[in-house]
Amino acid sequence: MAPTLALYPDSFFMASNAFFYKESLGIRITVRPMYLRDQSEPSAKHYVFAYFVRIENVGDVSAQLMSRRWLIHDSAGEDIEVKGDGVVGEQPVLEPGSVHEYQSFCILKSGEGFMEGHYNFLCPDSTTFKAEIPRFLLSASASTSLPS
Repeated sequence: MAPTLALYPDSFFMASNAFFYKESLGIRITVRPMYLRDQSEPSAKHYVFAYFVRIENVGDVSAQLMSRRWLIHDSAGEDIEVKGDGVVGEQPVLEPGSVHEYQSFCILKSGEGFMEGHYNFLCPDSTTFKAEIPRFLLSASASTSLPS
């Protein structure tokens, strides 16, 4: 069963002190991870983390997010690569000054790990580029927990 994630207002997203950001070619990506203590079961090596992503076009050219590539590292020694079209079923077009936000989750076998990767974008002139997703920590011990 997938974890239940409620939608949170921008003020909740921006209020966190545990966020990571990176800007690449006019795209600023901010990620805020959170450990979901109530949906995790450490004795079964089942640690659930939510992450909230904000993608901002701070450049002067529109760009469409076409695909993603995530690298998920679990300190238990497992590394997973995830590739796919868009994000959570969407391939948003970001006009200059616009923002796209979404939330997702991952499950680790340990309470510590990290994620990183990139999004592939397409510009109106058919050029493509990668916007780097900052490496962010997944830590059951250091995270502010979110009840389910």
